[in-house]
Amino acid sequence: MSAEFDFIDLFAGIGGIRQGFESAGGSCVFTSEWNEFSRKTYSANYKERNDHIFAGDIVPYDEEMIPDHDVLLAGFPCQPFSIAGVSKKNSLGRPHGFECTTQGTLFFDVARILAAKKPKAFMLENVKNLASHNGGHTFQVIMHTLEKELGYHISWRIIDGRYFVPQHRERIIIIGFREDNDFSLNDFKLPDRQPVLKEILHPEDGSEKVEQPYTFGDMARVHSKYTLSSNLWNYLKEYSERQKAKGNGFGYGLVSGNDVARTLSARYYKDGSEILISRGTNANPRRLTPRECARLMGFDDSFIIPVSDTQAYRQFGNSVVVPVIKEVARIMKPYL
Repeated sequence: MSAEFDFIDLFAGIGGIRQGFESAGGSCVFTSEWNEFSRKTYSANYKERNDHIFAGDIVPYDEEMIPDHDVLLAGFPCQPFSIAGVSKKNSLGRPHGFECTTQGTLFFDVARILAAKKPKAFMLENVKNLASHNGGHTFQVIMHTLEKELGYHISWRIIDGRYFVPQHRERIIIIGFREDNDFSLNDFKLPDRQPVLKEILHPEDGSEKVEQPYTFGDMARVHSKYTLSSNLWNYLKEYSERQKAKGNGFGYGLVSGNDVARTLSARYYKDGSEILISRGTNANPRRLTPRECARLMGFDDSFIIPVSDTQAYRQFGNSVVVPVIKEVARIMKPYL
């Protein structure tokens, strides 16, 4: 069956945006992702046509070599604009936003491809802080580029993934169409109910198939390696107390099955502190397994995780919430 529209997948990560637009009948004709571990996960999960190009770094890539397409998709790197990224760069005396030449200017690679290929539409995804970064100036530059210089009609909205998955995850979605139409992100529909963590956690009661190395035994219990050591748990509790004494809100996020988690970040592999699963009052909490992280981002259990836990945590922490993108694709499709 032929595709209903073609798209390209830039800064593709592990393909969460691609999943959303394939669900709406689209076909990916070009992919770009520079990270070797993300490329490994992406390649393990998506079948490519014979003529499909899987490029690495998009910066030196000639835009004229990119196939024609209906929709450009890009979750361009967000670290230069994220609250955590800006704070870290400020503390190190490093530039951020568009002054961060290694990542912040990657938006302009999106712009040069839009200028050359003139697709019918695009969808960009980034952190919520993009809208307010540098007093709003960064966002003004992006909007001016997309609207005034490239001539696209823009709709944007900040969407919290918690309506689709049990995780607070606010992201900005920017849609552009070359032709003027009545498309609006106000048509984006939220589910009737909000999920909670127990819907994505391993039940550990034998009702779930064992998936090594994450779960073991007749009851498919979570491997003990995901439980925090007493040293790490005590450190996190002491650190949290010190921060509270200073009036800061920083600390670990201890949650149970009926809760909604904080935002999963790419640093989760370090100590798991933002999402720790309670094991009861007298037991140390545990990290999420990579499979639970996949579910927390809306990937189903058929999604292959061919990399180490460290790389998997980074990849899911950098991913989009797949059902959010599916809904975006659904409402864009009639205008393609």
